[in-house]
Amino acid sequence: IVGAGRSGIAVARLLSGKNAEVFLTDNGPIDAAAQATLTELNIPFEYDGHSPRAIAADWIVISPGVPTEAPIIRQALDQGIPVVSEIEVAFWYCRAPIIAITGSNGKTTTASLAAHFIRASGRTTHLVGNIGLAFSDVVDSVASTDAVVLEVSSFQLDHVSTFRPGVSVLLNITPDHLSRYQNSFEAYKRSKLRIFENQRLGDVAVLNVDDEVTRDSAKSVPDQVRRLDISLSREVPSGAFLRDDEIILRYDKKEEILMHRQEVSVRGRHNLYNTLAAAVAARIMEVRSDVIRESMATFQGVPHRLELVREIGGVQFFNDSKATNVNAVWYALESFSERIILIAGGRDKGNDYEPLRELVRKKVGTILAIGEAADTILETLGGETQTAVKLDSLRDAVDRSRLLAKPGEVVLLSPACASFDQFDNYEDRGDSFKRYVAEL
Repeated sequence: IVGAGRSGIAVARLLSGKNAEVFLTDNGPIDAAAQATLTELNIPFEYDGHSPRAIAADWIVISPGVPTEAPIIRQALDQGIPVVSEIEVAFWYCRAPIIAITGSNGKTTTASLAAHFIRASGRTTHLVGNIGLAFSDVVDSVASTDAVVLEVSSFQLDHVSTFRPGVSVLLNITPDHLSRYQNSFEAYKRSKLRIFENQRLGDVAVLNVDDEVTRDSAKSVPDQVRRLDISLSREVPSGAFLRDDEIILRYDKKEEILMHRQEVSVRGRHNLYNTLAAAVAARIMEVRSDVIRESMATFQGVPHRLELVREIGGVQFFNDSKATNVNAVWYALESFSERIILIAGGRDKGNDYEPLRELVRKKVGTILAIGEAADTILETLGGETQTAVKLDSLRDAVDRSRLLAKPGEVVLLSPACASFDQFDNYEDRGDSFKRYVAEL
């Protein structure tokens, strides 16, 4: 096992329980809790580097945080040692149908919605994967009558070989994580499209045909796989679409009104796409439309994604820390009619901020830039706003936003960047933002 993150520890535990001879290696430190878990399970491990033992393997499981270009992985591949991802291993042992959801943006909300809808039907549902709970952590407890909703990243798809979801959902493909793909959008796209490659007769693919790249990638869906589409701009032969502000489901040659768009409980046009995709996935799993409609009213959204933190003196503070790429920020800005103070920045992932210019000009009065990408953000977008300031930290940005914000305005943390320059992950960044806002 290469990598001692959540999925690495989970798959080590799973394989150890299947009587595999497991050895875990990490090029960096392993935290005390993980070391204690491995010791309790009698799994040998090493950290702060890879010894020759790390490559003395019949096959290797790679954690999503480890790039394919890591020397140990290149060495394994050069020696013909199979390298597989954690979701591939968990799939081998899964008895339940799998809904796998990927996309550059929206996959967490869509997966959460789909799981919410299916649970509301009374079916035990496991929400796992990139969302934070490793597939390997739960797969042994999954019954054949359950459902698994799996949020899947490109990193997790890079090393699948037999992984076959019964339902695959592709929301969109926009530039993201290009530094992991030699700055090649085509390589990143190929990784995303691997979600379809093992699907066969009886399986279903759900595609957002309003996204140009996704629409053009439909040819990657095997011919024998049933295809359902979602769209807000056109009627589709089978799937879900918008007509006169009503969400329409067209499925098994029947058409029905699911709900009015105003009944969608999460903000923004992008969340209409997420709702359509989740609803189609739930219908495939035989969840009735009335259950979907009624459970929509109780869905509260996901943490760190356009999450309303607090209102102070008529100013609303929103945590969108999960917006780690430009496209996610575009969707966030598009969701507001109020004037925005935007807090952005962090570790740049090869971003092009130009697509944000027009929306920033229309909607943003102030940019507060932080982190390693601050100068680049201000250089590209600072001229489109009345005020643009570089600050040392997120706390400084929150404090400055409180001084600048007027009643009726919105303070939005939507970074467009990774968090690793100043935080452990986007959750740590979002939780810090919420703590700073609570202290105002």
